Amino acid sequence: MLAAAGEKFKEERLLLLFLTILFGAGVVFGTLLASGLDEEQRRMLNEELSRFLMQLSQGQSVERESAFWQSFWQHGRWLLLIALMGLAVIGLPVILALNFLKGVLVGFAVGTLAIQHGGKGLVFALLSVLPTNLLSVPAYLAASAAAISFSLFIIRCRLIRRSGSLLPAAAALVGTTAIMLIVLAAASMLDAWLSPALMAWASGWLITG
Repeated sequence: MLAAAGEKFKEERLLLLFLTILFGAGVVFGTLLASGLDEEQRRMLNEELSRFLMQLSQGQSVERESAFWQSFWQHGRWLLLIALMGLAVIGLPVILALNFLKGVLVGFAVGTLAIQHGGKGLVFALLSVLPTNLLSVPAYLAASAAAISFSLFIIRCRLIRRSGSLLPAAAALVGTTAIMLIVLAAASMLDAWLSPALMAWASGWLITG
C-alpha cells in the first residue's frame, strides 16, 4: 500500500514538473507571438488597450459580484474540461494542449503590454495577470496531473493488466478537482476585487507614460 502510494506521488510529481515546463513553453511561445505581430495588428491592439485603460483611469465602476461569477464560470469550465478529458482517457493530448494554451494566453498578454509600453507595460501586466494566475495556474497544473494520472491508471490497470480497483483512482481525481475548484474560486475573487483595483491604480501612469 505504502509502496503504491509512493509510486503514485512520484508519478504525479513528475507529471507536475512536465506540465510546468509545458506551460512555460507556452508562455515563451505566446511572447513570441506578441513580438511577431505586424504594425497594423499592433495598432489595433493598442487602440483597444487604450480604450480599456481610459475606462479604468476614469474610474468606471465594475460590478464585483458579476465579475466574480463570470470569472468563476470561465475557470470552472476549463477545470471541468480537464477532468472530463482525464476520465475519457483519449483526452490526454487535449489536457496537454490546454496547459500549453494557457501559457500562450499568459505570455501573449504580458508580451503585448511589454512591447507596447515597455517597462511600465510589463509592470501593468504583472499587476493585472499575476495575482489571479498565482492561484489559477497551480490549480490547473495540479488538476491536469491528477487527470493524466487517472488516465494512465486506466491504461495500465484496466486496459493492459485488467486488474486493480477503479474507485480509489476515481476518488482521487474527483477530490483533487473539488479542491482545485475551491482554489479557483479564490482566484476568481482576486480577479473580481483585487485585479481591477490594481489595474485602475496603474492605468493612470501607464496612459501618461
